[in-house]
Amino acid sequence: MPSRRKFLQSTLLGSAAVLTGDTLWARPYKLIEQVINEPIVISTWDFGKAANVGAWEVLKKGGRAVDAVEAGVQIPEADETNQSIGYGGLPDRDGKVTLDACIMDEHYNCGSVMCLEHIMHPISVARMVMEKTPHIILVGDGALQFALANGFEKINLLTAKSEKDWKEWLKTAKYEPVKNIENQLYDKNKGQMPGGPNNHDTIGMLAMDAAGNFGGACTTSGMAFKMHGRVGDSPVIGAGLYVDNEVGGATATGVGEEVIRIVGAHLIVELMRQGYPPEAACKEGVERIIKRNPTRAKEVQVGFLAMNKKGQFGAYCLQKGFTYAVKSNKEEKIYTAQSIY
Repeated sequence: MPSRRKFLQSTLLGSAAVLTGDTLWARPYKLIEQVINEPIVISTWDFGKAANVGAWEVLKKGGRAVDAVEAGVQIPEADETNQSIGYGGLPDRDGKVTLDACIMDEHYNCGSVMCLEHIMHPISVARMVMEKTPHIILVGDGALQFALANGFEKINLLTAKSEKDWKEWLKTAKYEPVKNIENQLYDKNKGQMPGGPNNHDTIGMLAMDAAGNFGGACTTSGMAFKMHGRVGDSPVIGAGLYVDNEVGGATATGVGEEVIRIVGAHLIVELMRQGYPPEAACKEGVERIIKRNPTRAKEVQVGFLAMNKKGQFGAYCLQKGFTYAVKSNKEEKIYTAQSIY
């Protein structure tokens, strides 16, 4: 007969059944047996492919994951054709472009800016908040003063195209968030984004470097034509982004209010700690949103993206259409996430 100690060891290292919705997942309690120690970067949406290239320039040289994600998301922040992030982002209903961003490294250090105006790279201001202040979050005028005091240039973020779209929206001032970003590409025949000019979203990025350490970043200009002062999940540590170097990281995209209500990114990281594969953890997050408000869940889009310490990644979303980009030594590819609806 086996000893009590051996019995307990075999039980803890074995699999436990976890009911997630209608799916029975095999959950090993011992999640991480080894770290792959191969760099990889993943990010939300098709435009994440270009962002990943920027991150890869850091990773391939043996750089830190946190440096990689900062460099990566700066690319869409500076892209005026991307109306959901940084320069050229669609404004709030008062015509002001306000930016939100956060960053987190392998040591639980994190920084965030909210409602930041006039600065092209809010992710870099967020990192400076992380590294130069005793705080985690700076907002509005305070965040702008801090950025200017630390050498950031003040610019006009409202491009001619975004101003035109805002003025067109003012004719009806109808506020209906569109479910999917559709890669932020314009319908050339109609001169607007697929789904309308208020189609809008975010970039979230996760990286693991050659040392097996994690970093994450999330940046956005927020929901198009939002109320002035509105902040979504993107700059909220634990909601739009969370990194735990023992487990992995997660990020979110879509209607931020729904993500905040379930503290989505932190939830998914904790599920991975329990042994959920990344995709299963993301699916559980989506199902929590549905459970809270089934009617609302059918009307909006939320997607989660996650990666664990083995370099395994996965995503899940409410509505069809959420894509994410992956770059490693083995692949450079865009995936389409599975959806509930």
